[in-house]
Amino acid sequence: HLIHYFRLSHHLIVLNYLICTFDKLKSVSSEHINITDAVFDGVEVRVFEPPGKPDEMLKRSVVYIHGGGWALASARTSLYNNLCRIMAESLNAVVVSVEYRLVPEVCFPEQFHDALRATKHFLQPDVLAEYSVDPNRIAISGDSAGGNLAAAVCQQLSKDEHLTVRPKLQALIYPVLQAFDFNTPSYQQNMNMPVLPRYVMINYWIDYFNGNHDLAHSLLINNHTALDVGQALSYRGRLNWTSLLPSSFKKNYKPVVQPTGMAEIIQEIPALLDVRAVPLLAENETLQLQPKTYILTCENDVLRDDGVMYAKRLENAGVEVTLDHFDDCFHGCMIFTIWPTDFSAGIQTRNSYIKWLDENL
Repeated sequence: HLIHYFRLSHHLIVLNYLICTFDKLKSVSSEHINITDAVFDGVEVRVFEPPGKPDEMLKRSVVYIHGGGWALASARTSLYNNLCRIMAESLNAVVVSVEYRLVPEVCFPEQFHDALRATKHFLQPDVLAEYSVDPNRIAISGDSAGGNLAAAVCQQLSKDEHLTVRPKLQALIYPVLQAFDFNTPSYQQNMNMPVLPRYVMINYWIDYFNGNHDLAHSLLINNHTALDVGQALSYRGRLNWTSLLPSSFKKNYKPVVQPTGMAEIIQEIPALLDVRAVPLLAENETLQLQPKTYILTCENDVLRDDGVMYAKRLENAGVEVTLDHFDDCFHGCMIFTIWPTDFSAGIQTRNSYIKWLDENL
C-alpha cells in the first residue's frame, strides 16, 4: 500500500508479483500426471491429464477456476498446481485450470468473459475428443472469486441454446456471490477475521468493478441498496437472508437496511447488480436450469452466508444441492495443504470436496 500511495505501482500488482515470484511453478509432469499449458480461445489454461490406458473408457473432467479476489494468484502457483494435480490423480480426470486475466490489468466483465470463453472452447466435441473426455461427465468448479466465476459461467452456459455439451455438475468452494448486503450474519460475525476481513472483501469488489474506493464505507453500511434505491428494489427478495438462512446461522444478528441511501452508487457502478458478477441475484428461471450442485462453506468466513443462501435458492428452484459446511474452518483453507501451510482444515475440506466429485461426477 505504501508503493501504491507513492504512485509507483498498483498494490495488487506488487502483491501478486511477490506471490508469483516465490511460488510460481513450471509445468512439471510426472509418471502419474501430464501437465501442459495451452490456449483456449485466447485464454491461457493449464491442463492436468492422467495417463491413458489402452482399454480405458473416456475420462471425466473438471474445469477449475482459481480464487484470489479476481486479482491474485495463478493456475501456475504451487498451491493451485498441487490442488489440480491431486484432483486429476484422485479422480482419474482431466483438469483444466483457467488462467484468466487479473485486476488491475482488466476489470469486470473481462474475468467472466475469459472463464466463459475457455470453458466453451473446452466443451466443443472435437476438443473433448482430443483430451479423451466424456462429454456427459464434466464439472465446473472454483474457489472464492473462482467460485463466483464458476457460478456465473454455469448460469450463462445453461441459457446458451447453441451448446451441445453442458456441465453435469458445479462445485463451488466458499464462493463470493453477492455485493448487495455486506451485513449478512457472516459478514457481521467475521468482519475482522484474518485472511478475509470484511473491508478487504469490499475493496476486492471495488477493484473488480474499477470503482472509487471513497465509496467503501457507503457500501459497508449498505447505502447502495437502501430502501429508496429503486434499482435495487426488484432484487431485495432474492437476497432476504432472514428467510434464506437457518436459525443456526442467523443467530441474533439483525438486518442492516438503510431507509435512505445513495442511488448514485448504483449509477456509478451498475455491475453491483449485474448477475454476471453477483450470481446470487439471478432470477428463479435461471436457477432452475442449474446442474447438480456442491457448495462448501466455512464458519469463520464472511462469505459463509453467500454460499448458504445460494444453496437454499437453488434448492427452492428444484436443483439437487449438497451444502458441505465446516464449523472449524476458515476462508481459503482448502489450498493450504503444502508445507509450511499444511493445515488440517485444508486436508479436511479438500478430501470432502474430492469425495463428492468422485461419487457424483
